[in-house]
Amino acid sequence: MDVRDDTTKSPPSVTDDAPPEVSRRLRLITLIATFGGLLFGYDTGVINGALPYMTDDLGLTAVTEGMVTSSLLLGAALGAVVGGRLSDARGRRRTILALAMLFFVGALGCTLAPTTAVMVVARFVLGLAVGGASVTVPVYLAEVSPAERRGALVTRNELMIVSGQLLAFTSNAIIARVGGESGGVWRWMLVIATIPAVVLWFGMLVMPESPRWLASRTRFGEALEVLKQVRSQQRAEAELAEVSALAVKEDQERLGGWQDMKATPWIRKLMLIGFGIAIVQQITGVNTIMYYGTQILTDAGFASDSALTANIANGVISVLATFVGIWLLGRVNRRPMLMVGQVGTTVALLLIGVFSLVLPAGDGRAYAVLAMTVTFLAFQQGAISPVTWLMLSEIFPMRMRGFGMGVAAVVLWLTNFVIGLVFPSLVSGIGISHTFFLFVVAGIFSLTFVKLYVPETKGRSLETLEAELRARFS
Repeated sequence: MDVRDDTTKSPPSVTDDAPPEVSRRLRLITLIATFGGLLFGYDTGVINGALPYMTDDLGLTAVTEGMVTSSLLLGAALGAVVGGRLSDARGRRRTILALAMLFFVGALGCTLAPTTAVMVVARFVLGLAVGGASVTVPVYLAEVSPAERRGALVTRNELMIVSGQLLAFTSNAIIARVGGESGGVWRWMLVIATIPAVVLWFGMLVMPESPRWLASRTRFGEALEVLKQVRSQQRAEAELAEVSALAVKEDQERLGGWQDMKATPWIRKLMLIGFGIAIVQQITGVNTIMYYGTQILTDAGFASDSALTANIANGVISVLATFVGIWLLGRVNRRPMLMVGQVGTTVALLLIGVFSLVLPAGDGRAYAVLAMTVTFLAFQQGAISPVTWLMLSEIFPMRMRGFGMGVAAVVLWLTNFVIGLVFPSLVSGIGISHTFFLFVVAGIFSLTFVKLYVPETKGRSLETLEAELRARFS
């Protein structure tokens, strides 16, 4: 299954000279939907600064620290597949509304948690929402976006994820400085997540359903009305004709679930590629830095408060790199961009390990490790993460797009869960340097996989891309 780069493009047959109000409507839809990404980022990033403060209040050990961190990831794995199935069955918009409620309930439960057990359960609930959002929001944006703007608009969700993480890092540092060592300061860090959850719920009440989901349910009239909100009249009609023809074909083939994945060779091969892309994104070790960054910097030589403040640099570079990634996605192909990201992150991890091993404790080692974590995140958030979520939203057939991305996201979140669970024990057992050397080896395997198997997806409509992948893998 050797899939080489293919830069042949299939531009839309009708250019989109949409009036300004149509462009504004598309921007508003993107903004509201990506509040799901903001919540994803905040809820995964907030634990970075809150964990040291809740350790005393809840009596956490190394094992229960891992449980509190990774329970969200386990919930995300379940939430991804359930959210994907739900979005295929009930619609993208309804699913995002349900996820907004889960975000609110989970954040409130974490804030009020009196014991470790309650915290683990609340973080699991929050994980259900994070996993569901990681699948449903990119699919919704991909299906609403014109082909030529899909990369930029879908990766706005990645921008909101890293913005949410930056918000978490910044608010953690401010709250820690204002609240000092007072008991329960971590609860204020966690409760902030309820605010964007409310915004997401009210905002999605007035957003349209995905036109491609409507077409997959043969609701072609409604699909056309939604397309007219985000396209010119001529482009909307031309696009609906392409979408509806594919919807009828998939309905005849009954594409849409586990049976199709097992029985249809080309879908099975796409699922395996999706699994590989998901694993590649996680075994860079990105979330060891996002979840345990403060502790990594403390081990490198920073004081606790200084580590919290220095960790903001990780959030800032993530946001800036994502802006660069969005710009690059409009100009370069996805596959080489993913490979460059892999090379950059692997070299940065190698240097983190080397610096931690050979430099003496002190400011020199602390700032060297900080420089490499910033470099790592520049390549991760500027290339690997945006391409990962974008490709996973593109490669699966229309009728099972939510399901396919959901199953791939389960693999992603389970990989994330395992890494988040074992990372503290690895650092305790073999040290920070050797732990990062393991990630370097994983990075070499990842680069090989991308070079051999990952297809190019840039420049095609979702329907054209589906036809190409069907022909290639059948």
